[in-house]
Amino acid sequence: MPRIKEFLLPDLGEGLTEAEILHWLVAEGDTVTLNQPIVEVETAKAAVEIPSPYAGLVTALHHAEGDTVDVGRPIISFDVDEPVIQGGDLVPSAPKPDDEEKISVLVGSGPKSGKLTRRPRKAEAAASTGEPTPVLAEVRVLAKPPVRKLARELGVDLRAVGRSGPGGSVTRADVRSAATDRPESSGAATAPVLAPRPDFDPATREQRIPIKGVRKATAAAMVASAFTAPHVTEFVMVDVTPMMELARRLKTHDDFAGLKVSPLLLVARALILGVRRHPMVNSAWDEAAQEIVVKDYVNLGIAAATPRGLIVPNVKDAGALSLPELAGALEALVATARDGKTAPADMQHGTITITNVGVFGVDGGTPILNPGEAAILCFGAVREQPWVHNGEIAVRQVTTLALSFDHRIVDGQLGSEFLADIAAMLADPWRMVEFTR
Repeated sequence: MPRIKEFLLPDLGEGLTEAEILHWLVAEGDTVTLNQPIVEVETAKAAVEIPSPYAGLVTALHHAEGDTVDVGRPIISFDVDEPVIQGGDLVPSAPKPDDEEKISVLVGSGPKSGKLTRRPRKAEAAASTGEPTPVLAEVRVLAKPPVRKLARELGVDLRAVGRSGPGGSVTRADVRSAATDRPESSGAATAPVLAPRPDFDPATREQRIPIKGVRKATAAAMVASAFTAPHVTEFVMVDVTPMMELARRLKTHDDFAGLKVSPLLLVARALILGVRRHPMVNSAWDEAAQEIVVKDYVNLGIAAATPRGLIVPNVKDAGALSLPELAGALEALVATARDGKTAPADMQHGTITITNVGVFGVDGGTPILNPGEAAILCFGAVREQPWVHNGEIAVRQVTTLALSFDHRIVDGQLGSEFLADIAAMLADPWRMVEFTR
């Protein structure tokens, strides 16, 4: 007889209370295996796939895509595979196939054995039985949010492209291939017709975007930070021509083979060394205990703009890494953030942050502190400018650094000394290369 198990939405991070259903990866009637990804959800910290805690038949999806669900509420029900009692003897369920593989568990205690399988889609089942193939509108497409965004930008209908990804999902390569293979219209060229933008109401010419997920959490955190910690921001312009030259030379060094060496790497290194010399900057204000908590480790946050909003993942214990190790950690952190794969744990327990607005061609700004941190460094664009060098006007590569800090912890003298120390290391970076740990 059926044995129904409900799966409750788990807490995917520390203290998270809700999550939005982004995409169901299974449908009612599908047979799933243990730890098979069943749904992609977005919390206040990141978008993650949740694996199935059971093997069995999906009997109900309790929420639609786009719904926001409280932690602890049921999201899916299964008719689970259970042993069968025959004549008083326990008969186990059918054995697992030999070609099973290890699946990483996102919610659970560790890797489990299982095989990522799915039931054939309706279109595939119809093709195998000779039945008519459903029209495009009836085809359910699996695709990650960045892939859907790319399809919208390129004007590609996801229902009409190939699906080479896991579980029959659409990949970026599938979308780009479909965009490249589209036949060009024949005949004389005509003036483009400006069609209504699909995301805007044609009556009001406005678009309303729900405030939820990462954007909602970021907004709440920034408001709390701005109105809790008294911010002070200081600026300094620096001739970073030697830093840029060092970055070019490091790219050819054997220790950095296969790694991305960018100016951000050296700014991060300078900040880490500056924290060693001014540890109070790397601290937090504990209002409840009425204490300042000074950290003996640097969990270096890097503010990253993603399709879902601003997130700040951090490199754990960055001060313990060599320069090549730090380069690899930064590269992995940024790539994971851009792909929307940052885990909630990677955004927790940061101690100090860098925001790199220079990649957008911006010279500087007054960044808001990441909650729980005492300082944030803003790294502006590096530009060629006239500069007094060795007593003469010369074209040099110059940038602007801005440091915002919590004035309850960091006074003007400490903030100025810390910022000046970072600027001095970037102007003469060779001295910080000696530090490998």
